[in-house]
Amino acid sequence: MIIEIDGGHTGISYSSCHFIPRHEKCARLHGHSYIVRIRLEGDLDESGMVMDFVVIKKKLRSMISEMDHKVLLPSASKIVKIEEKDGSVEVTSCGKRYVFPSEDVLLLDIPTTTAEEMARMMTERIIAETDIPKTVRSVSIGIDEERGQTAWYTKVL
Repeated sequence: MIIEIDGGHTGISYSSCHFIPRHEKCARLHGHSYIVRIRLEGDLDESGMVMDFVVIKKKLRSMISEMDHKVLLPSASKIVKIEEKDGSVEVTSCGKRYVFPSEDVLLLDIPTTTAEEMARMMTERIIAETDIPKTVRSVSIGIDEERGQTAWYTKVL
């Protein structure tokens, strides 16, 4: 059995800005209104559910609240240099330099801030931080950068 939560209908979305180094268009600082989707596949538990929707939505909302209205930076990047000092975050990449207030930045432990890497990060995190029932076989998270443009990551448990 499969359950799915569509963040477009349940208000699980966040707005952030980022850049993708060396990409023809996306190397410029720009933003998205991301929508988060989650899909769990598994067997019904003793209560007749794959997993409680309330538990999943609460965790997703907690995760995205950290990312909402932030500049997302890839702290595991080999080409983006990030230095924090005096309440600011200085970023250099491919000949560009940005300086942001620290409170406006979220460092993500990923090599680049693509929807694909964010979907992987969020899937791994929800599995690590949530009591997923043993009857669940896989967890997938999809991140919409735009409607109709979704990156999915699936982890088989």
